[in-house]
Amino acid sequence: MVGGHYTYAEVPLFDGLFGAERNNYDKVGHFFQGFVPALLAREILIRKAIINGNMWRNIIIVSICLAFSAFYELIEWWVAIGTGEGADAFLGTQGYVWDTQSDMALALVGAICSLVVLSKWHDGQLLKIK
Repeated sequence: MVGGHYTYAEVPLFDGLFGAERNNYDKVGHFFQGFVPALLAREILIRKAIINGNMWRNIIIVSICLAFSAFYELIEWWVAIGTGEGADAFLGTQGYVWDTQSDMALALVGAICSLVVLSKWHDGQLLKIK
């Protein structure tokens, strides 16, 4: 909601944070764009017993998160084409040529962090339900 109020490129807390030339508030959102869907995908895959084995399940979960992130980037691109010159305000690239790639990389890192940090806790929660 903060990004919607200020726009992602103008959130005051992130102006010049750690000496950055651009406002990196959108990067927080892209990290969680991987972190949260990883939990949702993990829950569904485990409850439906779709994939056996942790390694393959984790690969599929990360792939789902990357697909979600890539689709979001495509939506941003389509909006940019549709809005023309007003696209910079929506995209929040702030002149950063690698914005799309770094957004997807942060979703990847978010998904991996979610799996590493929360998998054991999630397994314990699922055992309590059974």
